[in-house]
Amino acid sequence: MSGVKSYKELLIWQKGIQIVLKVYKLTHSFPKDEIYALTSQLKRASISIPSNIAEGFGRQTDKSFNHFLNISRGSLNEIETQLIIAKELGFIQDENLYNDLLFLIEEESKMINAFTKNLK
Repeated sequence: MSGVKSYKELLIWQKGIQIVLKVYKLTHSFPKDEIYALTSQLKRASISIPSNIAEGFGRQTDKSFNHFLNISRGSLNEIETQLIIAKELGFIQDENLYNDLLFLIEEESKMINAFTKNLK
């Protein structure tokens, strides 16, 4: 990570922010009775991705950073699962946004995997 002065410079953090924004946009049309259930879970899991990347970066050791990247990766899997559930329940109104989000999740997962390999 030499030369990187801030977690905000990391593409994995930037893509994490994109995922958060798309999750918020997608869940906006979910049923109101889901606000404390699936909507809340999706939002929290998405926020966890860039937050854990930032926290891991701030710990300033590769081992600690790797730990927080693993948590981010777990959150990606959580979001993907919850999106599939939302789709099955008929909550997804914007198919393009849904597909964009799944693509971003896959892309972010690959980027985190590559990034973690460089830390070791």
